[in-house]
Amino acid sequence: MLESPMHTDLPAPLAARGLLTIFGSTFLELVGYFMLTPWLVLRLSERGAGPAVVGLFAASAWIGILLVTPLASALTQRLGRRRALALSAAVPALAGLGYALPWQGTATLALWFALKLVAGMASGLRWVLAESIVAECSPLARRGRYVGLFETMVGVTFVLGPLLLAAVGPSSEAALVLSVALLTGGWLGSLALPALPEPHAGEAGHALGWRGVRQALRAHPVIMAAGFCGGFFESGLTSILPLYGLALGLGAAAAALLVSASGLGSAVLMLPAGLAADWLGRRPARRGGAGGARLFLMRLAAAATLLATLVIPWVADTPWLAWPVAFLWGGAGGTLYTLAMIDIGARERGVALVNATAVLVLAYTLGGVLAPSLAGAALQWAPRAGFPALLLAVALACLVLLARARAGGRV
Repeated sequence: MLESPMHTDLPAPLAARGLLTIFGSTFLELVGYFMLTPWLVLRLSERGAGPAVVGLFAASAWIGILLVTPLASALTQRLGRRRALALSAAVPALAGLGYALPWQGTATLALWFALKLVAGMASGLRWVLAESIVAECSPLARRGRYVGLFETMVGVTFVLGPLLLAAVGPSSEAALVLSVALLTGGWLGSLALPALPEPHAGEAGHALGWRGVRQALRAHPVIMAAGFCGGFFESGLTSILPLYGLALGLGAAAAALLVSASGLGSAVLMLPAGLAADWLGRRPARRGGAGGARLFLMRLAAAATLLATLVIPWVADTPWLAWPVAFLWGGAGGTLYTLAMIDIGARERGVALVNATAVLVLAYTLGGVLAPSLAGAALQWAPRAGFPALLLAVALACLVLLARARAGGRV
């Protein structure tokens, strides 16, 4: 996990403006997004769509992210970061306007699916751009602080969006207007991004598109494994936690609150993880330097995930344990992703930074997509043995990979 000798600070005013733009515009866009998504689900349900259709509709955004992520570096190269960021913010706002069209049955449903897919692709591009810009604009000595703060802000929008929706009216037209206004604000804020140094193909042999993705995967295999584990336990398990709570005999309200416990763990622990990475990395006696500190913290997060999973056999007889377990799953998963992003930002820049961020997002997304389907099947067919076995396998594999990694090696 060696630091890149080329990775130096940007001029302070330029970096500060870049951070302010990304933090502000991303906050507005995500609050609008997390208002709009449940609003769409509720409106589809009110119009008679079955659970399978609603579930497929929700998944279409993730499909869009998976489709666009490998192309992020090529799109950024062709458009430039400022235009790519503006485009990625404008498309979800325009899609929001499309949902206001009069309902015409099957034709409108097909339109909604198309809009959700395209908006998901735009969100995937913005995800990669925002993460890489935050890493590049953060001061070298405080990168962990800024990346951790950014991830914490993202976690806050998970909560704030649905709260605003509930306050305005869960399926009201006013909620759609407000969400589109917030998405538009995110687009307008994105236009303020300063002219940062553009990544170029051929930098130190780094390619664009799928070739660049393969290069990044070969360069950072264990980091990407950490991203998959983070997506599995932070994002993926969140959607299945209510079902797990019901399987434990909890009431519907208590089972739903497990999602809040997971989200709280994610929001609370990511900034301290970033600060710890900065602090340990500045200790001159630390073996492996800053990279060794990040690897040590990732091992701790993976170990916490494994320990929380080992508690599952006792949760059935002591249901209150489900809350600290969910807290640790969300917190450790989010910490793994945050530390992986900090590590990539410390070692890469330009095309390599965009490619590595794209693969991390792709790995996180795959974990988030696979977790609910696999865990749901395990809960249905073998809730006592299959569910914990699945989670133990993922947590143990992640810990073993991180334990075998070496600071300064190919991680």
